[in-house]
Amino acid sequence: MRTQADKAARFRELHQRQGAFIIPNPWDAGTAKLLAAMGFEALATTSLGLANTLGRVSVSLDAIIENCRQIADATDLPVNADLENCGADDPKTAAKAIARAAEAGAVGGSIEDSTGDPQRPIYDFSLAVERVQAAVEAARALPFPFTLTARAENFLYGRKDLDDTIKRLQAFEAAGADVLYSPGLYDLATIKAVVSAVQRPFNLVMGFADPTLTVEQLSAAGVKRISVGGAMERHALAAFLRCAREMKDQGSFTYVRDMAPIKEVRAAFG
Repeated sequence: MRTQADKAARFRELHQRQGAFIIPNPWDAGTAKLLAAMGFEALATTSLGLANTLGRVSVSLDAIIENCRQIADATDLPVNADLENCGADDPKTAAKAIARAAEAGAVGGSIEDSTGDPQRPIYDFSLAVERVQAAVEAARALPFPFTLTARAENFLYGRKDLDDTIKRLQAFEAAGADVLYSPGLYDLATIKAVVSAVQRPFNLVMGFADPTLTVEQLSAAGVKRISVGGAMERHALAAFLRCAREMKDQGSFTYVRDMAPIKEVRAAFG
């Protein structure tokens, strides 16, 4: 088994090599093992996927950390933790989530400028930067190179202000964030505009982007890391609902033809 320091070094290498890499988002130990068996090189947790599996609209930081632990323990791959707003408004309190994620086995994690309050969804600029600065300090205090991702959430909350988004990402970069991320960017032109405005590796989440975009196109645009957020878990839910509707509405079970091969599943879990 790789040590946490080994995983951290490997994760940094993925961000430094030529071209983009895919970091899929499992939502439990089983999906983590399946992705590892397919040959993916790193994994990222998804707070949305976790909330859906628990039947909740949102999840606590404690639940996020425990899910991170289960996924990190499931495979030998580097894991990046989706920590949402790190469970607090105050910068120093929020920064404590970084050490908690590291203790749970993650070698990377994110802090975002979304408040969780629908009345004021985005932190004021100065507070958002202070929170990233505190998270950077917490990451640098760890005994291995923890990869910190700073997220500007404007586009997810109806604030399609590209200038402000770039301003925030540049400030997060100046504060020391290792990776930059702005979920909700859709088209290639906007993605290129954001990527070209920063120097650090950029993560694009495909759950909200034009689904016709390819790894080759995104790599050429300068994207370094491609995640999918809760998209795979929501796709799994869609399949579940199709099965349930077939039974309920038609009294039939033809969906069993499309079940995952048990040998493939057991091989991954074994």
